[in-house]
Formats: sequence, structure tokens, C-alpha cells
Amino acid sequence: MLSQTRNILIKELPKDERPREKLLKYGVDSLSNSELLAILIRTGTREMSALDLSNKLLALDHDGISFFASSSLEELRRLKGIGDAKACQIMAAIELGKRIATKPKSKRINISSPIEVANLFLEEMRYYKKEFFKILLLNTKNEIIMIEEISVGNLNSAIVHPREVFSVAVRKSASAIILVHNHPSGNPDPSREDIELTKRLIAAGEIIGIEVLDHLIIGDGVFISFKEKSII
Repeated sequence: MLSQTRNILIKELPKDERPREKLLKYGVDSLSNSELLAILIRTGTREMSALDLSNKLLALDHDGISFFASSSLEELRRLKGIGDAKACQIMAAIELGKRIATKPKSKRINISSPIEVANLFLEEMRYYKKEFFKILLLNTKNEIIMIEEISVGNLNSAIVHPREVFSVAVRKSASAIILVHNHPSGNPDPSREDIELTKRLIAAGEIIGIEVLDHLIIGDGVFISFKEKSII
């Protein structure tokens, strides 16, 4: 008769193989994705260790760890062993990572090239399932005053009106703005609507004295700058 296999508890692993002990001894970079998740969720279930549960979490979607960037509490709680507390811990950690990745440093960032703008958004916006339209407000030195989310659309489009774009720019006394939105498909090539909207916003900006310097479309790890492509 074959003996039933059982999941190994984390406390049964050699100390150097336990996620928390590995982090303390070798640093956070030494941990796998499942080990990082195991530290977050802390405990497993009667049937599974925290490490086993983490591996099941990573297997929820074929995107693996990337799935968590756009996952919901409901999706996480579908897995047996993930209740409200564990789901909230995961969601909070993901949100902190997003905010750290996109928040400008205390010293204002001076924008001199499209890649500098793209680097602020690539890691966050590449995972969005809907179109988000954002603007960077710049002062006369091309330093970022703030980043403002203007609109959230569906899978294919975000409805944007010049009034919404420039009202915040006027309130914050911006000298210029840069437009940024994502394509959930992952392909950053601009559509005819993207080009027409950009031209309309440029024209509106000229009237009120706020220059539209560029428009970036973010795809899956790639981007297109309208200025670099001579679209504007």
C-alpha cells in the first residue's frame, strides 16, 4: 500500500531554506516569488504550508506574479486558504509597490526626454486591464509638479475632454503638460482616435497658453512617444 504524501511544513525545512531566515541571512533578492508571498501571508492551512499556498496563488493565472498587479480581492479569495486577511495583505503589498514605483522623489524630477516619462509609468500601466489617461503637470523648468489621473475607460478607450485635462493644469499653474495613456492590448501603436485627441488637446492648450509637450502610449513593457515619432 502506497503511503500518502503530505505537504512539508515550513518549520520542518532546514533553517537556511525557510523564507524568513533566508531573507535575514542572504537578503530579499535571494527569495523566489513564492517565498516572498509566503512571508506576506505568514501562515498556511491544515493541508498546506504558507509556501505551498503561495505556489497555488502563483498558479491562479498563466501570467504568474504579473497577475497580482490587476487582481481583485474576490479573485484571490477563490483559492481555499486565502481569506480576507491574507487577500488584504497581498493587495496592500502590491499597492505599496505601485505607489513606490510611480511616486516622484521629494526633489522635483526634471523631464528632458520621453524615456524619463516612460520610466515613471511602464511598470504600473503595463498591467492595466482598462485604458487610463494621465497627465504630467510641469513648471517652467520642466519639473514635475504632480501627476493627475484624468480618465478611466474600458478595454479599448478612455473618454477624455479638454476641459478635464486643462482645468487641473490651470489650477496648479502648470506651464506645460505631457499626456500619458496605456493600451491594455500591450501594443502601443496610436490609433486614429489617439492622434485626433492629441491634436485637439494641443489646439486647446495653445488657446490658454499651456503647451502639450508630448503624448506617450504605454504598452506591455514598451512605449511610443508622439514627439519622437514626429506625430506632433
